Amino acid sequence: MSRFADLFMGMLGAAPKKPEAVSPAVQRIMILKYEDKDRYIKEKLHARAHHEVSHKWRNRRWAVLVAVNLLFLLSFWLDIQLLEGALTASRFAGFHLIDLNSALQVMLAHKHIIVNLFIGTFTVFLLWVLLGGRTFCSWVCPYHLVSELTEKLHLKLVEKKIVTDHEFHRGTRTVFWVLFGLLAFGTGYTVFETLSPTGILSRALIYGPGLALGWVFLLLLFEVFWSRRAWCRYICPIGLTYGVVGSISPLQVSYHVEHCFHEGDCRKVCLVPHVLDVTVKGRATDETMGLGPDCTRCGLCIDVCPTDALRFEVKGLSRLL
Repeated sequence: MSRFADLFMGMLGAAPKKPEAVSPAVQRIMILKYEDKDRYIKEKLHARAHHEVSHKWRNRRWAVLVAVNLLFLLSFWLDIQLLEGALTASRFAGFHLIDLNSALQVMLAHKHIIVNLFIGTFTVFLLWVLLGGRTFCSWVCPYHLVSELTEKLHLKLVEKKIVTDHEFHRGTRTVFWVLFGLLAFGTGYTVFETLSPTGILSRALIYGPGLALGWVFLLLLFEVFWSRRAWCRYICPIGLTYGVVGSISPLQVSYHVEHCFHEGDCRKVCLVPHVLDVTVKGRATDETMGLGPDCTRCGLCIDVCPTDALRFEVKGLSRLL
């Protein structure tokens, strides 16, 4: 229970803690790594020298993300009524699908539970319980893809020392989650839905561009020249809402300490690097550990890991391909 509580508090913004104790199995693994240090270092260098980043999971993720958003577009333009609406609220083959955070904002604005809205969220809730809540962020959200591409420009500018990456406290996202909820309750208006680049891009793709795209452009400029992936990391309440759902999901990225060389490449590519704190030497408490509810299941860490220490797995079942 303590492990779950630490992961949940980490999602809210608490700093990762060093473990007070580790399992006997992990102790044996770390002792073996220390006693045979020369072989360990040799294998580490060999693995890194011969590993090529495959981009397998990134390519699969991009394909799914593009396909889902194009399905909205094609359903509208071809009038086939397969997937109607947008990501915030839609209907798939007659089943109502409503984004959990959007539904929460609407009910706070109306100050009561709307039965039809609640029914529409139930299907979405079950879907993301199975897949992992924050899977939505990296596998469906169109802003995630756009921001992921502009992030490459930001990193190049940082590398050339043209700009500096500014980090904020991760708890800022929790503050914004509360703030947007209070604004909805106090004004009777879903303020966040007006500002959400997820909804803006989804609607622009389906129904055509509007002035709201200017706001998305400003966000991207801020991320390129000031703070890496700032919206997703420090502001967007959607990730926090789905992270709560992801805390009970059977699908996870799992970490196997025995295969890890602790080189840190995974943390460099991760959108939420605090979930990979267990990969730091001495931080893992068990042989195999799930990365926790704030993990977006993007697969970038799996693609970059040279030793297969990180894997997609379903709790109690074998790994995914």
